[in-house]
Amino acid sequence: MKLHELKPAKGAVKRDRRLGRGQGSGRGGTSTRGHKGDKSRSGFKNKRNFEGGQMPLQMRLPKRGFHSRNRIAYVPLNLERLQAIAEKYQLDRIDPDTLKKLGIIGKNDRVKVLARGELKATLQISAHAASERARKAIEAQGSTLTLIESA
Repeated sequence: MKLHELKPAKGAVKRDRRLGRGQGSGRGGTSTRGHKGDKSRSGFKNKRNFEGGQMPLQMRLPKRGFHSRNRIAYVPLNLERLQAIAEKYQLDRIDPDTLKKLGIIGKNDRVKVLARGELKATLQISAHAASERARKAIEAQGSTLTLIESA
């Protein structure tokens, strides 16, 4: 057997159907494409999400919001809330781990201290961020504020 003598198995190769070669071929005229319309034209390509001219689903649904990937979301805790937490649980130290154990914040939440209210107890506060007014109010009262660096 030589390379030039190789042939496919009998019945393995079929001839292509010849479309548009006259009525006698049985596939003339419209060439099996039906009458008119986009699908009968050459170059037709169905567009993704096209629903035959009906308003597509993604356009019928309401559009909702925008979420920046770079935004850092904080759980705000005002001084009055910190005071209430300290009184309720008899704490002298408030940090994210303690707040997680008490169920006040979630596992991955970051804490920001804000200045509304008044702080009466002397506390050691650890947070990821704090407003300038809150920082001044905490230091004026004699408490300490430690900012946590988070990656």
